[in-house]
Amino acid sequence: MNTANEATLDAVGPRLKHLRLRRDITLTDLAAATGISASTLSRLEAGLRRPTLEQLLPLARYHGVTIDSLVDAPRTADPRVDLRPLSCDDGSIIIPLTRRPGGIQAYKFVIPAGRDDALPDLRSHEGYDWAYVLNGTLRLVLGDQDLRLRAGEAAEFDTRTPHWFGATASGPVEYLSLVGRRGERAHIRVSTGPR
Repeated sequence: MNTANEATLDAVGPRLKHLRLRRDITLTDLAAATGISASTLSRLEAGLRRPTLEQLLPLARYHGVTIDSLVDAPRTADPRVDLRPLSCDDGSIIIPLTRRPGGIQAYKFVIPAGRDDALPDLRSHEGYDWAYVLNGTLRLVLGDQDLRLRAGEAAEFDTRTPHWFGATASGPVEYLSLVGRRGERAHIRVSTGPR
């Protein structure tokens, strides 16, 4: 194996450990969720064992990241297929689903479990947001409203209204967001006739 490949594989362990610690989960809990033994996970994180594809797949799925980001694969030349997740300081992951100038942008957000009494950092900006919860419970503070949205529920609002998104103590949350930077709104059609 060449030196570049060895360095890439050596860096996987620290990335895995960082992802686990950021979510504040034990090796035992991660083992239960992924089907990989706690001792194997420990050896992977310490760099004492090289990961296999069969191990990387459930770990990437659990952490809500791509295998490319786990192994720090080189970026492709075509930005349409290089929608690499962005990690935030608070442990959230933002996955861009579109990359085109102007118009409505789509993102998937993965937010680690939070605290029910977390103080929101309200922000406002030009635009319009439509959020749809995939898993978990999303806490949306919108102006003076403190809402809890569950899987299958959506919210739509003008982003000039001060707002904040977070997870609750019940666990992580995943949601989709369509953001129109200049006030564009999502157009939802509902069929009322027979199919």
